[in-house]
This record gives sequence, C-alpha cells and structure tokens, in this order.
Amino acid sequence: MTDSTYAVPAGAAGIQRLAAVVGVVGLALCGVGFMSSPEQFYRAWLVAFLFWWGVSLGSMAWMMVHHLSGGQWGVVTRRIFEASSRTLPFVGLAFIPVAIGAHYIFPWARPEQVAGDAILQHRAPYLNTSFFYVRAVLYFLIWCGITFTMTAWSRRQDAAPEDTALALKMQRLSGGGLLIYGITLFFASVDWLMSIDPHWYSSIYGILMLGGQGLASMAFTIAVIVLLARSEPFAHVVKPDHLHDLGKLTLAFVMLWAYFQFSQFLIIWSANLPVEITFYLTRIEGAWVYLSALVILGHFVLPFLLLLNRDLKRGSALALVALYIICMRFVDLFWLMGPRDGHAAPALSWMNFVTPLAVGGIWVAIFLWQLGSRPLLPLGDQGLAEVLESNGH
Repeated sequence: MTDSTYAVPAGAAGIQRLAAVVGVVGLALCGVGFMSSPEQFYRAWLVAFLFWWGVSLGSMAWMMVHHLSGGQWGVVTRRIFEASSRTLPFVGLAFIPVAIGAHYIFPWARPEQVAGDAILQHRAPYLNTSFFYVRAVLYFLIWCGITFTMTAWSRRQDAAPEDTALALKMQRLSGGGLLIYGITLFFASVDWLMSIDPHWYSSIYGILMLGGQGLASMAFTIAVIVLLARSEPFAHVVKPDHLHDLGKLTLAFVMLWAYFQFSQFLIIWSANLPVEITFYLTRIEGAWVYLSALVILGHFVLPFLLLLNRDLKRGSALALVALYIICMRFVDLFWLMGPRDGHAAPALSWMNFVTPLAVGGIWVAIFLWQLGSRPLLPLGDQGLAEVLESNGH
C-alpha cells in the first residue's frame, strides 16, 4: 500500500483549473458590482463568505466528531474533511471585504447611526469595529490552530500507523476542540450575522448556525465522495453502506436544523415582544413571505421526504440531493440577513449569484490542491483495514 495508490484521480486537475478560472472571472465581476453598488456587493459577499466559511468550519467539526466516534463513514471521508478545513486561511482572507465594508452591512458600524440610537450606544463596548476586527482574528487563529494541529498529527499517523499515541492525541484534542468550536461559533454568528439587526437577539442563534454548517459541510462532502467514487481507487472503496451512513447523517441534520428554526420561531412568536417579533414580521410581509415559504418547503420538507428513501441514500442520486441542499443553504443565509434598510422586498441582484461563484471557485481550487497533497485515504487510521477487508481488498 503506497501513497500513490490512493491519490486523487487525474481528472481532478481539470476541475481545479476550471474552478480557479471561475473564481478569477467571478472576482473580476465582483469588482464591477462593487463600482455600481457597494452596499449590494458587500451584502452579497457576506452571504458567500458565510456559506464557504460554514463548509470549512463544519468540516473541521465533522473531522473531530469522527475522531471521537469512529466508524467507516469517517474513514472514507476523513481526508475530505481535512482538506476542506485546511481552506480556513483563505476563508480568513475572504473575510477582509466584510471587515472593510462593515459600515455598509452593520448599523452599529455607522457612527452617525450610533449617535442617535440608545440601544446601539449601550452595546457599543462589544459592537464596535476595533473589537470586531480583534475577535475575527482571534476566531481564525483558534480554528486554524485546531485544524492544522489535527491534520499535522494525521499526516504523521500515515508514516507511523503503529503509534497509537497520535490517535489518542487527536481524540483528546477533538473533545476540547468541539467545545471551543461551539463557543467561537456562537460569538462569530452574533458578530457576522445576528448583529445586522442589533436591536434583535436570539439565544439559540449559534446552535442554529451549527446545524446549518453541519448540513452544508456534509452535503459538500457527499457531492465530492460520489464524484471520487466514479474512478479508481475509490470506486472499490466507497460502498452503498458508506453513502447510506452519510445520507442518514444528512437527514438527521435536516431535522436538527428544522427543530432549531421552529424552536426559535415558537419561543419568539409566543412571547410576542416587539423587540423580537419584528424579525419574523418583516419576513412574512410582501415578497418575503414567498422566500419564507421556500425556506420551509425547500430547506426542510423536500429534503426530508427525499432522504426518507433508503435506496436514494445508497446510490449516486444522493449527490443530487446534496447539491440541492447546498443551494438551499444560500437561500437560508440570504433569508437570515433579512431586508436592507428601506427595502421591503428582497433586494436580489446578479451579484448574489456571482459572489458565491467567485469565493467558491477559489475555495474549490484550494480544496482540491489540499486534497491532492495527501493520500486520499488515511493510511495510518486503525479503521482503514476494516474498510478494505469489508470491500475485499
């Protein structure tokens, strides 16, 4: 068994080049969009950033879940999770436009608006641009520290599979790392999304984002593994049972996301407090009611019904459901951002479609580069032998 035996298929290089071209062209179009409407550009960029950040960070969390729980599903997807999480430095760079355009996105970043708002003045010790930048840098340092420590140990494990201490180290770091992930995710969610409406708050918001990140990263991983399974060497490694496990996890997170969303809605709607209820009132008026219906039916009902089918979860059609879920994650993030000031209807523009391609093209190119830098399967994982034996290797 050699590293080259489990290398990424040669066709991935073509996809990587295409993704890079799409990303560069998308960035050029983003420049045009910025010149025409800076506010629209920054809001569209934020949605794209939040999605790809969610895939990277969610993959880091799934990687740690596997180290704690084991299972064949984690062995065949481990390198995908690792490569996705190692894109975090690029995601950190993608945050720079959000930081630069903060005053276009967040009311608390506009001094003239803070001066006339008692609530913004009260929250100014936390919601101010200087502290906002410091927290963002701290988040990425923590996430990159966890990711690159874990993946460095994973690489060492390939060369020394008999070193059981490495597996124990990764397991221990995963236990604390998941706790740190949850805490930092909560604060980052407040900073980058909930504070768009600084008068509104929800104590379940961080958990809601956790469910969305888990869903987005798992959907992306399923799409990649189905693509890899079309050629050797993965064609005889990935089996229907593996896809079935991933499909069940996806179904679980579809239900988890819906549970968190409904819990937040039920509590706020029942309390009927003016400071909280406006979040939903603005989203059930005018054209927003159609988008809200799409989130309910498209993000939960349809994927839920599809993923109940056992045969679908065991075949390549699962990738189509995963791609659909990825699209719905963009819709949900756009819905969470809500109306812009003075805009009752959803302010969609061509930039809402270009920015995800711009960020995503570069992200995918970096992901494939990282994926190809190591064996496709974790050669030192104790569970790899079981995977190969069950498939007749």
